[in-house]
Amino acid sequence: MAAKKKTTKKKTATKAVRKKTPSKKTGSKAGALSKVAQESARLDRLTVDLICETARDVHREILKQNKPDLTFPVRSLKNVSYSTQRGYFEIGKQKKTRTLTVNTVKSFAQTLRMMGLSKELVEGNDFATKRDAYYQSKNWDEAKFDEQTESDTVMDDIEALFSLRGASREQLRFVPDEHGGAVAGQLIVLDPDRETGEVERIDCTRFGSGAYSIPSSVEHLSFETNAKFILAIETGGVFQRLQSHKFWQSSNCILVSMAGVPTRATRRFIRKLSDECKIPVYAFVDCDPYGISNIYRTLKVGSGNAAHISQFFCVPQARYLGVTPQDIIDYELPTHPLLDVDIKRAKDALKNDPFFHAHKPWQKAIEQLLKMGVRAEQQALAKWGLNYVIEEYLPQKLDQPAKFLP
Repeated sequence: MAAKKKTTKKKTATKAVRKKTPSKKTGSKAGALSKVAQESARLDRLTVDLICETARDVHREILKQNKPDLTFPVRSLKNVSYSTQRGYFEIGKQKKTRTLTVNTVKSFAQTLRMMGLSKELVEGNDFATKRDAYYQSKNWDEAKFDEQTESDTVMDDIEALFSLRGASREQLRFVPDEHGGAVAGQLIVLDPDRETGEVERIDCTRFGSGAYSIPSSVEHLSFETNAKFILAIETGGVFQRLQSHKFWQSSNCILVSMAGVPTRATRRFIRKLSDECKIPVYAFVDCDPYGISNIYRTLKVGSGNAAHISQFFCVPQARYLGVTPQDIIDYELPTHPLLDVDIKRAKDALKNDPFFHAHKPWQKAIEQLLKMGVRAEQQALAKWGLNYVIEEYLPQKLDQPAKFLP
């Protein structure tokens, strides 16, 4: 096969066609939206109840003239187990305790003030980013944070504490200050206005050469689709090629750009979409230790320092379509040598990661990659033509989903 000269297409952005529908509907759509609203209200009550219960426990101990404390799960890979039954990382039993003492009075007060801010946000139907929360603390007198890293740590601790009782950071109304992924294809997103209930029907086939951007919180969304699968893609370049050539139309699928390690919102969107619409998820990433052990592993089972949220955000039904070490051989792909950091990451995955311990096909694949001493990018398939990935590689792979790595 002869390689073709690589060309690029200028990206343009067009607005999606959005149709507004009345909030009062009949049939299954109205029922689905009603269930979303009911579940949202239930989670709000749960969140406020958890915060108030925690505050009452602290107050009770103070009245008894005891030193109150707060106990948080330890967030690290060493305190994680992989459940093959549930399909994601679960936080272990190791705990750390923050007791109110002379030395901890500031951090203890900051923790309680952050919980109080969360309660205000839920009750006011509002939200705050991490940066917002940091600046809010400037009104907390001596309990204010000096650096955002301090407020981020306290927020993560609170999330870990309440996640054990079924509440995520988004339910605490602290949203990520980050861009979500991009979506294109056979999907209509139903996005109700929080105040009026009026529903936007967002057609993800109508963005021209652009794409729908996943919002920071997706719990209020619902979906309509007849797609056969979701294809989660690591790189923006490959996503843009598949989108611009309407691969989603010829393959009846939904394309999601992860843009590297997928954000919380992107993972939650994929999980929610897959669960509610009963469609499989296939991951298409670079063949290197980072793509495998960071990007794909995070999508599927979560990560060590965020195992407490895996139940909400990971996608245990995801399967690895490619690029695999064997693809490098079968498709004669151009490669780059593994760097020292790649080798270290691969060996660490084999030695310490519970997910790879549980799956021998993955152990074999990583060992094969180490033995080959190379890595390959998705775009290496362009060696055989810019649209080879659309016309040959993906159709061939999609014909054999049983061979995908777990």
